[in-house]
Amino acid sequence: MAQPEFETLLYDVADGIATITLNRPDRLNAFTPKMMLDMIAAFDATDADDAVKAVIVTGAGRGFCAGADLGSGGATFGEGSREAERRAAGDTGDVTRDGGGRLSLRIFESLKPVIAAVNGAAVGVGATMQLPMDIRLASREAKFGFVFARRGIALEACSSWFLPRLVGPPTALEWGYSGRVFGAEEAHRRGLVQALHAPEDLLPAARALAAEFVQNAAPVSMAVTRQLVWRGMVADHPMEAHRAESRSMRLRGASDDAKEGIAAFLDKRAPAFPDRVSAGLPDLWPEWREPEYR
Repeated sequence: MAQPEFETLLYDVADGIATITLNRPDRLNAFTPKMMLDMIAAFDATDADDAVKAVIVTGAGRGFCAGADLGSGGATFGEGSREAERRAAGDTGDVTRDGGGRLSLRIFESLKPVIAAVNGAAVGVGATMQLPMDIRLASREAKFGFVFARRGIALEACSSWFLPRLVGPPTALEWGYSGRVFGAEEAHRRGLVQALHAPEDLLPAARALAAEFVQNAAPVSMAVTRQLVWRGMVADHPMEAHRAESRSMRLRGASDDAKEGIAAFLDKRAPAFPDRVSAGLPDLWPEWREPEYR
């Protein structure tokens, strides 16, 4: 499959890993409506490409993402600006929707594991877009900030849902109330980031982790696992998880992947899983309603 090209991103696929690089380094990769559309399209591309088995998101230059581009000054978040952003992003609904939220919902629906490799400043939407990603690795020089209250606005990009589930309500509220920028050590200590690395080791570490997924796990099983975990977080009772997992065991247990996984284990060789994500996933949550993130 030909690799797509984007105005605000670099996109590369190698060894089963797609690397999406936010690429506005002169603006510390500040977020724009065009970047939102590019990132949604990039995740459409990773889902559709069976050669992609894991995704890494990082930033070009010194920053990961410095938040929304504030080139409009004090009018950046005003109604007129939001209406213009809405039109630029192709939103034709009755309500002007938060662009960061549209991106977060798309990442939430990813069929491939997503690793954030946070190479520098990640504030505002640069912090919130990471929350629906599965694993966050950070440079020791990275900084984070949920700075919205200091700009006279409040949490966005579905972060009021994701952040307390990742770090707990007290930490989410402290960071949201204060709007302060904090370092990678605090992000790691309080559970936002899984591991810290020297700047030069960050991308190699992210690629090594992604390679572990790519080389050893069935792509359809990873997609199913991602759905089980994320959707299970809103289940009302463990019985809902039990039902979904039971459907998974019945359907995946009869799959060609399961036969290959067992044969490879018994033969003491690497597996070659035949099933493809593009062929569709088992319906584990028949009652689930897909979000309208477009």
